[in-house]
Amino acid sequence: MRPKTAARVMKFFDEPVEFEKQPGIGAPVWRGRAGGGAALQAFAAAVRAAGGRLAALWGSDERPTAGCFRLHAVFGIEAGHAWLALDLPPDLFCPDLSGIFPAANRMQRAARDLVGIDFEGADRRPWLRHGGWPADWHPLRHDIGEPAGFANQVTDYDFVRVGGEGAHEVPVGPIHAGTIEPGHFRFSVVGERVLRLEQRFGYAHKGIERLFAGRAPAEGARLAGRVCGDSTCAYAWAYADAVEAACGASPPPRALGLRALMLERERVANHLGDLGARGNDASLAFGLAQFSRLREDWLRLNARLFGHRLLMDCIVPGGAALDLDASALSLIVEQCEAVGREVRALRRIYDEHAGLQDRFLTTGVLDMALARELSLSGLAARASGLILDGRAHRQGYTPPPPWATLGVRPASDERGDVAARAAVRFAEVAESLRLLRELAVGLPAGDVRAGLAPAAAGAGLGVVEGWRGEVIVGVALDAEGRLARVHPHDPSWQAWPALERAVLNDIIPDFPLINKSFNLSYSGADL
Repeated sequence: MRPKTAARVMKFFDEPVEFEKQPGIGAPVWRGRAGGGAALQAFAAAVRAAGGRLAALWGSDERPTAGCFRLHAVFGIEAGHAWLALDLPPDLFCPDLSGIFPAANRMQRAARDLVGIDFEGADRRPWLRHGGWPADWHPLRHDIGEPAGFANQVTDYDFVRVGGEGAHEVPVGPIHAGTIEPGHFRFSVVGERVLRLEQRFGYAHKGIERLFAGRAPAEGARLAGRVCGDSTCAYAWAYADAVEAACGASPPPRALGLRALMLERERVANHLGDLGARGNDASLAFGLAQFSRLREDWLRLNARLFGHRLLMDCIVPGGAALDLDASALSLIVEQCEAVGREVRALRRIYDEHAGLQDRFLTTGVLDMALARELSLSGLAARASGLILDGRAHRQGYTPPPPWATLGVRPASDERGDVAARAAVRFAEVAESLRLLRELAVGLPAGDVRAGLAPAAAGAGLGVVEGWRGEVIVGVALDAEGRLARVHPHDPSWQAWPALERAVLNDIIPDFPLINKSFNLSYSGADL
């Protein structure tokens, strides 16, 4: 990695692609343009060799402004994120990246369904298109028009078959017994032992990316916060960062403190719910009852202070939509102290409960090498020994404000099993409670929102460490400063394939426990 000019233009891994640092105060993003498909593949291979990861991939129709279609690939590197764009030839053929990063497989298939980009030699099975529209109709093209009331033509799906004596298939879903979103899990087993799991999603496809198009950036914030209901703060902040980078705006310090406070409250709420559910999955109903009580109290204070239990519409481009007074901040500190005491007591119960630990330990193991191979981020990566946290300092990386001054201590565990993922959740709750106290006590004075001037044909990328992992939002504006393309990316894209591997050699009755130990999003990946 060598600077070419005063920290504005960089070359990474001795590759010919030059990157310019994205303006703004969000997470460090470097933008570059690949000279061709070979350059994109070479850069991807260099990222992999350096221990980096594929963070996101999507396609866009930019004919109105640039006269071409583009492929966008975002890579996680030591210096932050490298956002590489490739102008595509008229036949829309593009090199396959799944041989370098397996996580590219489903992202490429989604880009083919939505935009029509074809990846040479890649898996061509549809991902989001369940016969809901024709194969030659691509909903994210500018000239495609409105849907023509297509009949739903259900098609067969070519699952990978496992043969051999005693092997058989167990299909589960897409409709499940609980109130969860639809997803199909095809188990290949011998007896109860899992030999292979293959997932099929896309049943919850809502056309969110198309809904963004044509909206004003301020209007898009409301939709961004609803991509995935348990990560509304992470998506709203990533979207706001992307819009601010595109428009050259910077939110005030108090707004950044409020955003961080809301994000950590979102993190704690989800961890509390998950820890209770993990206890219930292992027949410790007491754990579910106690953590559900704590989570409900937590969400009720959200509603009282922020006007919404899930903190929707509180983070907006330019800053925050509301402020908190001293009495509200005092209530947050008091609740953190009370919840911290109870969570510490509950952790002792979990750690000492023989039946629960028997279910947790050595179940659903995902080791560090495989986590890195699958470009995993967030909680699941940290539970496998990869210390990746966008809020924390690391060699060559300084986190964005306000994290840079808070000294975030990432939680990690090298075991990679259900027990490790529970331990990381407990540790992250404790750290988030500490951060919340510091944020509430040290919130800077001043405004909570800055003006946002329209920007013609601007673009930006926002990256936020959500409770599940790295949430990314890419934004492109049209010539009138309205949204031309928005791609929200959930860390579940990378983590769902990791779950397929974590269940191998376990038994089918353990799948619900392993699945919920990851607690991945259908909605965030189906879009």
